[in-house]
Amino acid sequence: MSEATDDGPGEGLVSRVRIIEAQPLADRAAAYASLHDELARRLEQGPADPGGSSPRE
Repeated sequence: MSEATDDGPGEGLVSRVRIIEAQPLADRAAAYASLHDELARRLEQGPADPGGSSPRE
């Protein structure tokens, strides 16, 4: 799989999940835990566009 074929922002995540799913069960558990930690850190950092408007008014 090539990262160059990613079409959208979610495609990198989909590729990573596919790679994780191809691993043995014990390795999958560790890889999912690592992915979870990374996504949690991203959420804690907040939006990528701090000047963006909120959908609620």
